[in-house]
Amino acid sequence: MLRLLSPAPGEVFLDGTAGAGGHAEEIARRIGPGGILVCADADPGMLVVASERLGAFPCVRLVHADYADFPKLRDATDGRPFDGMFLDLGISSLQLDDPSRGFSFREDGPLDMRRNPDDAVPSARDLLRRTTERELADIFYRFGEERFSRRIARAIVSLRRRDPIERTLQLAELVKRAIPRKAWPRDIHPATRVFQALRIAVNRELESLSAFLAAFAQHLAKEGRVAVISFHSLEDRLVKTAFRAQSAGEKAVLTVMTRKPVIPGAEETRINPRARSARLRAARRSEKEERECRE
Repeated sequence: MLRLLSPAPGEVFLDGTAGAGGHAEEIARRIGPGGILVCADADPGMLVVASERLGAFPCVRLVHADYADFPKLRDATDGRPFDGMFLDLGISSLQLDDPSRGFSFREDGPLDMRRNPDDAVPSARDLLRRTTERELADIFYRFGEERFSRRIARAIVSLRRRDPIERTLQLAELVKRAIPRKAWPRDIHPATRVFQALRIAVNRELESLSAFLAAFAQHLAKEGRVAVISFHSLEDRLVKTAFRAQSAGEKAVLTVMTRKPVIPGAEETRINPRARSARLRAARRSEKEERECRE
């Protein structure tokens, strides 16, 4: 990631998914006190964690915002465009490991899944209670690519007539029962795709990513770079399509830097098994667009 983004002293960068601040720390070291690093996150709790790690870097500006909220992000740079942008679309391990957030099917907790717990938006529990069987099946199939989506949706509707579905382990066990045992995936928990789909739906993650991809190029400086790490095919497909579309034809504004997605090596996967599905794509703002802007 750092090789592709090549942060340099004095540059302006965006880490749109600050999380615990690990990536931001490496960028901050490279751009130095003369640069600006905008660290944004939709989860205010993650910004608190990041602030503890990044407090020693005067270049860091923490912003509670969605990564597609460019007016707010550009305000933090005093209007300067970005020399580099970075998104890590995976959920933070701190969020995943906190049962009270409701993201994990391995620990019991309330079915919340909102990145910002203070947002007045429906939680996963609310979706399971209010959404029709057909709509639930569509969510599981579209956002989770779950081939047993209809069976799972039917089981949810049947159970909620008797008991509300409010806990993570309650939902995980329901999904396990709904999927035939011989059809359980080998490498992941049977409820993985359903939990992924609910999280995406609750937080409107694909809408945010689509909005970012439609707008980011106009906020990049000359030769500005962008890198996105995605963790499932829906995200990766959006990134790949956007980069390709914006790098084609006479009005191309990007040059794609990764012909194929960069994937983690065996050693990285061994150290961090959650990285096994990561896909990194990068692009830079092209010189051609700069010439057209001056003409």
